[in-house]
Amino acid sequence: MDHRRNAGRGRRQVSDAEAWLAAHEADALEMVQAFCSIPSISADPAHAGDIARAAAFAADRLRDAGFPKVELIETGGHPAVLAEWVHDPALPTILVYGHYDVQPPDPLDKWVSPPFVPEVRDGRLYARGVSDDKGPLSVAILALRAFHETAGHPPLNVKVLVEGEEESGSPNFAPTVARLRDRLACDLVLSADGAMWRPDLPSITVASRGLSALDVTVDGAAKDLHSGRHGGSAPNPIRALTAMLATLHDGDGNVIVPGFADTATPPDPSILRAIETAGFDAGGYFDAIGADRPAPLPSGADLLYRQWLVPTLEFNGIFGGYSGAGTKTVIPDAATAKITCRLVAGQDPAAVAKVIETHLARVLPTGYRLTVTRHGPGSAAFSLDPAQPGLAEAEHVLEELLGQKPLRVAMGATIPIGDVFARELDAGCIFFSFSTADEDYHAPNEFFRLSSLITGQVAWVRLLSRLATSLAESGGT
Repeated sequence: MDHRRNAGRGRRQVSDAEAWLAAHEADALEMVQAFCSIPSISADPAHAGDIARAAAFAADRLRDAGFPKVELIETGGHPAVLAEWVHDPALPTILVYGHYDVQPPDPLDKWVSPPFVPEVRDGRLYARGVSDDKGPLSVAILALRAFHETAGHPPLNVKVLVEGEEESGSPNFAPTVARLRDRLACDLVLSADGAMWRPDLPSITVASRGLSALDVTVDGAAKDLHSGRHGGSAPNPIRALTAMLATLHDGDGNVIVPGFADTATPPDPSILRAIETAGFDAGGYFDAIGADRPAPLPSGADLLYRQWLVPTLEFNGIFGGYSGAGTKTVIPDAATAKITCRLVAGQDPAAVAKVIETHLARVLPTGYRLTVTRHGPGSAAFSLDPAQPGLAEAEHVLEELLGQKPLRVAMGATIPIGDVFARELDAGCIFFSFSTADEDYHAPNEFFRLSSLITGQVAWVRLLSRLATSLAESGGT
């Protein structure tokens, strides 16, 4: 009898919360627009004041959602926002993650409307940060507010951690989580950050690649030299560097650095099945990115396998000497390449950087000096245990709302939080975001579908209700 009574109360709470959300759709849009009007660019010190405004905005919205304890947390960099609502110690506890900082909007001339003047066009809201991550974060906060307004509290204990440095590499995130380990203790993490793979195909990200980033600098002479007087006799670091970089891949783009992928482990079979059944259009992919179709055209499955499950070494930038208009006849004193490696399960970021440095030192021509500089500790690849409590509940909610069972997919990009939460909190992390990968985040004309704003709030309400039951049954306290 108690079980039936609790189930009935849970259904009423969900129904009431959804009704409140439906009555406040205009307010939800207004909130997201206000959030996105703040240019909280974490990588640019000139926007320190905007970072502070965005953190305060997120904190105020969490207070509006009923959280009795909300505070700004000093991190050594931009502040984080921590909200706690533990209203019944006997109930399970979840931690919601998101971030309030955004990427720079450049190039500005490519935007149809100003990046920090949110504009609705054709069922989409356009603004920098609207898809990554202010829209999805607002979705989660609004769902929690709906429970506050209708039931007085959410159906389980909730903590929220909102970061302010995600778009600049999260340099202080792991130490902050470690320091707050006791306060952040939870049974499960739900991330509002992330993205569904395609707008027409529901998906849940259960794996993401790791990251190791480094600069490679080759020095020649002590200063720039006249290319007429010294050409043919002096060392040219650009020539040396490009020759060295050419030894990192074979003709098909495969990484051939000795030891690079020796420790990689086999992928999750469920992701392999998703690749085979996804029906990915290889030709359409090359058309969409504006690249010529290669011949022969690879299969869509092969492309997805490479994007999700194969470690990579990519050149992100290369510079040295003169790059302005016209001609400057100079032999540069140095040349630098920026490299990022995306890693799969089993690879260690530090070890990968080390084998690259060892290889480059081996192929460095005589008469040059090599410097390899790592950018931070990097991030290990993340994978979610297929038996993770809550994963089936998230899949059920998406199938119920979107009409298709979601695929379990991987992400070629890196979201470091999964590894951090597993290591520091011993908690799994489910990416429950309503962004989709086509919404041009990090690019001009970033957008968020208004339909996702509405559907996402309902999905979060239903998931929180289901987790209150399932986590309790699986032993969460």
